[in-house]
Amino acid sequence: MSYLLKRIGFYLLTAWAAITINFFVPRMIPGDPVQALITKQRGQMTSEAVRSLYVLFGLDKNESLASQYFSYLGQLFRGDLGMSFTFFPSPVSDVIGDGLPWTVGLVGITTVIGFLLGTAAGAVVGWRRGTWADTLIPVTTFVSSIPYFWLGLVAIALLTGPGSFFPASGAYGIGLVPNWDWQFIGSTVQHALLPGFTILVSSISGWILSMRNMMVTVSSDDYVTVAHAKGLSERRVMLAYAARNALLPNVSGFALALGFIVGGTLLVEIVFSYPGLGLQLFQAVGAKDYPLLQGIFLVITLSVLLANLLADVAYLALDPRTRREG
Repeated sequence: MSYLLKRIGFYLLTAWAAITINFFVPRMIPGDPVQALITKQRGQMTSEAVRSLYVLFGLDKNESLASQYFSYLGQLFRGDLGMSFTFFPSPVSDVIGDGLPWTVGLVGITTVIGFLLGTAAGAVVGWRRGTWADTLIPVTTFVSSIPYFWLGLVAIALLTGPGSFFPASGAYGIGLVPNWDWQFIGSTVQHALLPGFTILVSSISGWILSMRNMMVTVSSDDYVTVAHAKGLSERRVMLAYAARNALLPNVSGFALALGFIVGGTLLVEIVFSYPGLGLQLFQAVGAKDYPLLQGIFLVITLSVLLANLLADVAYLALDPRTRREG
């Protein structure tokens, strides 16, 4: 328990540091986002109206940076992420709420499938060295070196076009209204196949390689030899002794992968014009949308910290040495 409390304290401190950096870094970007918004809207505004916009976005020049910082912290505690420049006058929380389900649905499911398939394949390949399974290693090594956005571009060039089953962009068919009927769900799945396949192909090889290497390492450990000497079945030794211990590094990697789901597929979402957080982040950078940038970075940061905390809990369950150290 003391180990877990220490980790929670560390993550709270890390979250505060990330929020602080999240506040100052966007303000170091050259340019005036409020003036850019006024120019974009082509509006004739009085000086009082312009000043109100600065106050609304937390950029009041009559207020010190420290005061803006504490106002920002107060907003966060109230759950207020501010107003988006890019999607003005929508609140940032609404914008993120619109994009988050698409990203989590696409990348979350793909990441879980990639982890399960890659870890299982890596365990088999590492345990059955010297057999046909070894042929997977050069294939996965080659695939892991290919950037996923390049695979996406190739997939669009080869598999999309007039009459093709695979759409080249978007999350659902033109003219459909998001709801839970089968037509919309089918269209959503159809649009997610190519970007999901792209992410899966480029990520699964990493899980296979890391699990395979750990299986090779632990298969020569004493406790595995003793398990063989006790006459246990090959399947039980592989799963209960070797794979259980070899799994620990992959659990850490999986936790990090879960944490980066919300922002780790920026290029895939841009390539496929998929309306997730990655595409919103790209739009926010181009528009110097401080509130949206801060909101998305905050979601990414908290996701990574939460995922790491879950990994620590998994370590406590899987590795008795962690409990003793705690």
